Amino acid sequence: MLKSLEKLALSRNINMRFFKKRFDSFSDEELMAELSKGEKLAFDELYNRYAGILFGYFNKMLWRDREKAEDLVHDIFAKIIVNPDAFDVTRSFKTWLFSVACNMCKNEYKRKEVRKNTVLGIDNHHSVKSDDNVFDEVQNNMFMSAFDKGIAQLDDKHRDVFALRHLQGFSLKEIADVLEINEGTVKSRLFYATKQLAEKLKEFKLVLTN
Repeated sequence: MLKSLEKLALSRNINMRFFKKRFDSFSDEELMAELSKGEKLAFDELYNRYAGILFGYFNKMLWRDREKAEDLVHDIFAKIIVNPDAFDVTRSFKTWLFSVACNMCKNEYKRKEVRKNTVLGIDNHHSVKSDDNVFDEVQNNMFMSAFDKGIAQLDDKHRDVFALRHLQGFSLKEIADVLEINEGTVKSRLFYATKQLAEKLKEFKLVLTN
């Protein structure tokens, strides 16, 4: 009886590994189609692909507030698993996902505007150590604070293109798809955002390129 159970367990593990491996080869759009059919393992694969990326994006866009970033990652995947049919099948999943993420950030900016007394750009999770690298640590903290404030002071349309290009590494075409604008507009906004940030961060001798 024990051997039979062991064989069954072994067979199940092999089948599960095969099943998961099969989903590894699916495109994002195919995974969403499977999720719409109720296939939960498709959701697991999407989560593994994008949870870390989204956390990094939210963390950088929202004043390095790790708790807020984690909450928004949870929220965006909750929306996906509860209502997978909300996915626009005419678009790539990646660009659709980041368009949703951009809108979530905009909502946070609006809430932040109401709470004027909140200090922007302070990374409470990074402490300065008392060692030979104190100066570098302080400089780094000062830069990150100035960078976060510079990002926050851009208006939404310029902040979005800069973040997608320089923080997420999106191509100009991908940014155009996410924001539903043409590539010429992307280039124009990117140039303006880069120029404004370079001016705000000139004391750090930062060189930004499009």
